[in-house]
Amino acid sequence: MNKISELPQHIAIIMDGNRRWAKSHNLPVVAGHRAGAETLRKIIEACMKYEIKYLTVYAFSTENWKRSPQEVTDLMNLMREYLEKLKRDNKDRNAKIKIIGDITRLDKDLQEKIAVLQESTCENTGLTINVALNYGGRDEIIQAIKKMSASDIQNLSPETFSQFLYTSDSPDPDLIIRTAGEQRLSNFLLWQAAYAEFYYTEVLWPDFSTSELDKALNAFSQRVRKFGGR
Repeated sequence: MNKISELPQHIAIIMDGNRRWAKSHNLPVVAGHRAGAETLRKIIEACMKYEIKYLTVYAFSTENWKRSPQEVTDLMNLMREYLEKLKRDNKDRNAKIKIIGDITRLDKDLQEKIAVLQESTCENTGLTINVALNYGGRDEIIQAIKKMSASDIQNLSPETFSQFLYTSDSPDPDLIIRTAGEQRLSNFLLWQAAYAEFYYTEVLWPDFSTSELDKALNAFSQRVRKFGGR
């Protein structure tokens, strides 16, 4: 792997392009999602080698329920498989895995798998992997407001509000990567993205290799982050 002068502490990725990849290869949509899951496995390994502290990935949004019933079913079945793989792979990883989003809409068996995975990794000290599942940035903010209103918080600040978000135990992302040529947040980490650096690439997510990650990290290392200052 290349030596990069300055690495982000927290990378967030909008993994876009699975369906287009499948279409370009004359394959069913689910094949694109499977290929995307394999890419995620490789990127997790790369982040661990770089000693990145936090990785947040957009797996399924609150808007993705609008897709065809068959695609949603395929995605949920793939998520079941992937959570099992994460559990097996993590025996040698020491990664902490957290699902962020409203999981109450998911099937009970999937909720149980999530609970077991999170419980089994909660004490780990390596890479924290946040998987955004049934996640929406606006919904997250609304849920945070509801939780905050039920608390005894007296002095509201950005710091105290952040403690009510799904990502309360992770710092804001330093770098947000979006694949497949789109240049928008798509309701992802709306609050947390305030000072993130953005990196867009035309590469479809299943084709996003570790060398493409290196390009994003090199681009990040050349940015001058002012956080509103001079």
